[in-house]
Amino acid sequence: MNATPASPAVWPDGELPAPVSGQRYDINSPVGRLTYYSASPESGSTLPPLLLIHSINAAGSAYEVRPLYEHYRQFRTVYALELPGFGHSDRGKRLYSVRMMTDAILAMLRAIQDDHGSTPIDALAVSLSSEFLARAVTETPLAFRSAALVSPTGFTRQKGKSEDKDATRAMPWLHGFFEFPPWSESFFRLLSSKASIRFFLKKTWGSDNYDRGLADYDYLTTHQPGARHAPYYFVSGYLFTLNILPIYHALTLPVWMSHGVRGDFVDYSAKSSVEGRANWKIDVFQTGAMPHFEVEAEFIARYDAFLAGLPT
Repeated sequence: MNATPASPAVWPDGELPAPVSGQRYDINSPVGRLTYYSASPESGSTLPPLLLIHSINAAGSAYEVRPLYEHYRQFRTVYALELPGFGHSDRGKRLYSVRMMTDAILAMLRAIQDDHGSTPIDALAVSLSSEFLARAVTETPLAFRSAALVSPTGFTRQKGKSEDKDATRAMPWLHGFFEFPPWSESFFRLLSSKASIRFFLKKTWGSDNYDRGLADYDYLTTHQPGARHAPYYFVSGYLFTLNILPIYHALTLPVWMSHGVRGDFVDYSAKSSVEGRANWKIDVFQTGAMPHFEVEAEFIARYDAFLAGLPT
């Protein structure tokens, strides 16, 4: 699979800026056109590549991993993927699923392997994307050296379980309601207004100290053609695995889990099922769900400490 350099996409409403620095590439993958960004230190590096994956919400984009991308590009080759339906990737009207998101990560992995061979990579995902990364790792375990899960979903008290590892919380009736033509676009305009974006970021941060640059970019990316399609599948439950814990439990590589204690994303009661496992390291920050924005230096120091303990 070959990735091709791409100039920034120009949309009818104007140009959507790049969320991070470096070179933009496009992949024509089985799950549609995917966009990613990559950068390397001028002096080169012997460290394995680092893949960064943003979260899933109404305004997901690679901007959500910007602090880490801009830091680590000074020391190693770094990649930031924009998942299907988000950023500069294909936002067509189609079914967005757990399988699609996992396959997008696997397509990104193959693009990295085109550049670096079979060197196992380090990967970091935020929030719901941690579930997709975990699936990708269980399907191609030798391709990854480590997995970092930032504020991962799936560790809340389990209200429903299924023996089917692919069962989701999908509510087709709700998705049909959101996509109903008379109000589909107008409802998303309300959801992606500046006031709504500020409201949801306050809930994510657990304070008014959210990143203003992220808020500005969230507004821009949610006002591009097709921006509503993937988020509507997200809020309708299609992208949540009903019982993701067995997949997390199946991870045998080194795993770093981190989360905050403020805001709407603080229930990690089920993390006791992985605490104490030899391959899991868990750090808690006195922040909201985006600790790499709030306490960037502390976050990087703890992640670096985890990476330093990995086999070379």
